Amino acid sequence: MPVKTEKDLPEQHRATWLKALSAMQLKNFGYVIQLVQGVLKQEPDFLGGRQLLRKAEINKAAAAGKKSMLSGASFSGMKIAGMIKKDAPGAIVEIEKLLENDPFSQPTNLLLRDAAMAASMPETATFALETIVQGAPREVKMLHELAKHYVAQDQADKAVEIYNKITEINPTDLLAMKAGKDAAAKASMKSGGWEKEGATYRDLIANKDQAISLEQQGRVVRSAEMIEQQLGELGKKYEQDPSSVDTARKIAELYEQKEDLANAVQWFTYAAGLSNNTDAALVRKASDLRIKQYDESIAQFEAYLAAADPNAPEAVQAREQLETIRRDRTMIELQEAKQRVERNPTDLMFRFELGEILVRLGEYKDAIPELQKARQNPNVRLRAMNLLGKCFIERNMLDLAAKTLEDAASELLAMDSVKKEIVYSLGILYEKMGDKEKSIGAMKQIYEVDYGYKDVAERVEGSYGG
Repeated sequence: MPVKTEKDLPEQHRATWLKALSAMQLKNFGYVIQLVQGVLKQEPDFLGGRQLLRKAEINKAAAAGKKSMLSGASFSGMKIAGMIKKDAPGAIVEIEKLLENDPFSQPTNLLLRDAAMAASMPETATFALETIVQGAPREVKMLHELAKHYVAQDQADKAVEIYNKITEINPTDLLAMKAGKDAAAKASMKSGGWEKEGATYRDLIANKDQAISLEQQGRVVRSAEMIEQQLGELGKKYEQDPSSVDTARKIAELYEQKEDLANAVQWFTYAAGLSNNTDAALVRKASDLRIKQYDESIAQFEAYLAAADPNAPEAVQAREQLETIRRDRTMIELQEAKQRVERNPTDLMFRFELGEILVRLGEYKDAIPELQKARQNPNVRLRAMNLLGKCFIERNMLDLAAKTLEDAASELLAMDSVKKEIVYSLGILYEKMGDKEKSIGAMKQIYEVDYGYKDVAERVEGSYGG
């Protein structure tokens, strides 16, 4: 089923669509949802409409402070799963009703993927998987699903980007390494028009050295010799065109793989500068590697001090240097976080990262407004609320701390690691407020599922007088 655009819509539905666009500008998200759902019921292959619908749902959920529920499929979801084979378009309509209240839901978006494929709407299936990854950008399992889908849809270049992201998150993911190499080769074959039946891309490149070079560029893990060869080739490209962001980025990535952090930082910074620092990924990479340089220095000093005579003059000097490096690291990290927020003031994840650093530095007053904004992001909402509670506690605003932590705890059903941390903080807070009964009650909630969590067992068992 071919994707429809606005110009393909019948006049009646186009008029409704234009109303939806106006409502979106006015941030009337509920009305947008109502209008676009009506259009999609009649025009299910209108992908632009589905994209606007999801954007409105996400904004509506964020404004209401709702958290995405990533649990298993509901009863409604199971009923819809049974509909897909019999009536895939009808199933899509029902799925959209579920997504209205939870647009990032993994199980519901996976149902949409399955129904869309059954209805010959692969672009909608792609959109469903991309939505999941938007909501959980570091969930490796879903990233693998999206990458495999890209490969199946002959979008190998996009698959390469996802596999690279997976290996950044988990450098030991051998499946992503191999699949990334295969996808890179497939992308190269497609871009060069080499998909001739029965031939390999080596056979179809006249210059054998070029074939070897492309093969090496597709490898995720390279030998030192291969890295040097690629650096030499890219160095020539750089000399021919010093303004190429892609060349600078590739050189930076090779230096990073070579573990030459000084050069990697220099080249990532240069590549980011070529894009006027508009490429957030390049800016962030330069920042992260700069921090990693400090971490390596700190680790070296700590290792030296662990084995050295603590009273030796050299050890005293090393401790002073270590403290200076730690202080410099913290200031660099804070400066980078502030710059990210200045460049992207609406990015709530950057707000959270800045707030988190400020909490670590004990700058609780400055952290509060950052974390209050960050709690609107469903991906970090609960972590932001937990840190907000800590800020209020440190500033002796105990009533505000209690309300914030109670709200956060109520949004989580399962006693996972996040809820344990929040409930434990509540227990300590109640104790500080003089409410011993509530304090022990909070500790008991954790005790029931995790005996070994912090000092919970000691606190609960001690409350019984034994």
